[in-house]
Amino acid sequence: MNSVPLRLLAALLLLPICARAVELHLQFGALERMLADQVFTQEGRRYVHGNQKAKCNFAYLERPRIQGDAGRLRIHARFTGRSAMNILGQCVGLGDAFDLTVSATPLYRDGNIGLKDVAVVSDGKTSFYIRRVCAAIASSLARDFRYPVATETQNVLEDPGSHPGYKRELRNFSVPEIRVTGDALVLVIDFQLTVR
Repeated sequence: MNSVPLRLLAALLLLPICARAVELHLQFGALERMLADQVFTQEGRRYVHGNQKAKCNFAYLERPRIQGDAGRLRIHARFTGRSAMNILGQCVGLGDAFDLTVSATPLYRDGNIGLKDVAVVSDGKTSFYIRRVCAAIASSLARDFRYPVATETQNVLEDPGSHPGYKRELRNFSVPEIRVTGDALVLVIDFQLTVR
């Protein structure tokens, strides 16, 4: 008989009976790497409008840095964009590059981590174009940003690779609490894992 499942079973039996929730601390350095791997995938950039082939009409964010501030996530990034028309091979219109800060409160809904109360400000510069860009990014992040934490957790916990003889099934996954500390995003997760 394999001793690894027995050790796992013994460890689980030693847990307090009333313990249900687990705290997952995602350090900001790890979150930055996750963003780089999953969101900032085009040469370290995340295009929010157009793509890398568009010469005159594009917008992207790059170099995200994450920190916590008074219970909110603060994401510093570099924005570069242009909203122009190509006239005889020349881009005519608005454009700029500037550092910005996104401030938001994380939330859990429908299996995903999202953002609410999103505010985006430029770090030091202002103009009509910059104000429009900040408002558009804030609206887009609040509406579209979703990290599928339930699916990701299910994939990890049900992965047959580590113990192919034991089927695992994740049930009743929830995140009753999310906190932002000085160095991490803390998810209090609750779930049931059945091993067969």
